[in-house]
Amino acid sequence: MTDFIQSGLRTIEMETNAVGQLSSRINDSFVSACEIILRCTGRVIVTGMGKSGHIGSKIAATLASTGTPAFFVHPGEANHGDLGMITKNDVVLAISNSGATTEIVTLLPLIVRLGIPLISMTGNSRSQIAKASVSNLDVSVSSEACPLNLAPTTSTTVTLVMGDALSIALLEARGFTAQDFAFSHPGGALGRKLLIRVQDIMHKSEQVPSVSIDESLQEALLEMTAKGLGMTTVISNEDELVGIFTDGDLRRLVDLNVDINVAKISEVMSSNPKTISPDVLAAEALAKMEASCITTLVVEDNDKNVCGVIHLHDLLRAGVV
Repeated sequence: MTDFIQSGLRTIEMETNAVGQLSSRINDSFVSACEIILRCTGRVIVTGMGKSGHIGSKIAATLASTGTPAFFVHPGEANHGDLGMITKNDVVLAISNSGATTEIVTLLPLIVRLGIPLISMTGNSRSQIAKASVSNLDVSVSSEACPLNLAPTTSTTVTLVMGDALSIALLEARGFTAQDFAFSHPGGALGRKLLIRVQDIMHKSEQVPSVSIDESLQEALLEMTAKGLGMTTVISNEDELVGIFTDGDLRRLVDLNVDINVAKISEVMSSNPKTISPDVLAAEALAKMEASCITTLVVEDNDKNVCGVIHLHDLLRAGVV
């Protein structure tokens, strides 16, 4: 009977050892590949057949999302028209464990004729594809994790790691930031956290609940009900923010048996309310709410004028939470 645990552990150990051997291959060829891609004014065209093609698609996606324009071209399709996707300003990154993949070898004369730099990742540094490259990255392995030494397993893992190493080296060289990453991932949670600002989702103008410090608590409650945010700002006679009153404050008044029919808002409001600037990230507003255990922040501009209110529900709707 198959020992599944031992089989799994053996595979992990073999692939871990193979990846560890890559450290010695981050050498002048790796530096050359990085420099060639950094000088590229076009895109990195990644190509590969079979499992190498699948790995190539992932590498292209990683490059593209980390500041290096790239896409995958299937070598078989390139031989039948898709070669037109490649321009003289591009760089080709060819992936082939054998270094002799027919569909890629067929493209070599055309790549040379176009004068396009060829970078390769191969398991054989003496292969035809490796020799035709201006930079060859060695992704050879002693054996596959497959007990038949046939199914691409260790070799594809090592190639993927080399692709990641290349992508991250380029990212650092370009000074690629989290903000840059967010622009290429606008639909993801990270993109929303790094792109959406308070002013994009706050309530503003007539939507902001506001009462004068001279008004009664009853008038404040009517304003809270009308605006539906569970709070109201309290403004001085000089149009300055002096306090805030929330649903939570109302509950505490009831517990204290305060007569809400006669109380003035100035007597029951919370002074020195938490505020935030409209141009900061919405994620910062969330952090401030969590730190203070509150659900609302008053938004003030640079002149300390109230310009909006942001509620936890606004952050939820925007997908920041």
